[in-house]
Amino acid sequence: MCGRFAITLPNDAMAQLFAAQPANDLPTVPNFNVCPTTQVHVVRGTQTGRSLIPMRWGFLPHWYKSPTDGPLLINARAETIAEKPAFRAACRERRCIVVASGFYEWTKTEDGTRLPWYIYRQDTAPIAFAAIWQSWGKDDAIPTCAVVTTAANEDLKGIHHRMPLILEPDSWALWLGEQGKGAARLMHPGAQGVLAFHRVDPRVNSNRASGPELIEPFDDG
Repeated sequence: MCGRFAITLPNDAMAQLFAAQPANDLPTVPNFNVCPTTQVHVVRGTQTGRSLIPMRWGFLPHWYKSPTDGPLLINARAETIAEKPAFRAACRERRCIVVASGFYEWTKTEDGTRLPWYIYRQDTAPIAFAAIWQSWGKDDAIPTCAVVTTAANEDLKGIHHRMPLILEPDSWALWLGEQGKGAARLMHPGAQGVLAFHRVDPRVNSNRASGPELIEPFDDG
């Protein structure tokens, strides 16, 4: 599962990191509370090279008559992505990368209280989420995307049973289709010891919360 994340890297730094041509209408950064249906930073391969563009986080299959015509598809399970009618063509032909600095997950106490955690790379590098995309609509088509998820690895099982599929730099080209076929072999939980996490302020439970304090360690004792 991936339902909320943060992005703090400047747009030009993102473009440089992924060797991508940046669009002029990229989302504003930093954003410490990126929510579904908003615009996110996406790296996409093209015939002339990579581009860094905005996309709506919330995949819209071509048969949706409106953005709210069906379930909100922010994630796509790696185990079934090649079979689901909504995702199978995109999985073969339209893979991309969503850029993040870290993401949030929640645990629950015995009384049902939701406790948020911020998860990030131990080396503090940006996170590359494997994702798929789809243009929706005939006039002024909207580019949309979903983050691919896998079963959680041992590092994160105590927080959530699912995690985003995180790509290492040496896998970016294969996922984007620049090295031919074989992206399916990337769809597995990431290596242990890559991610770190800490509790954060319950303010992030609200999708209206903002500010750098959302990702700071939180002690409720």
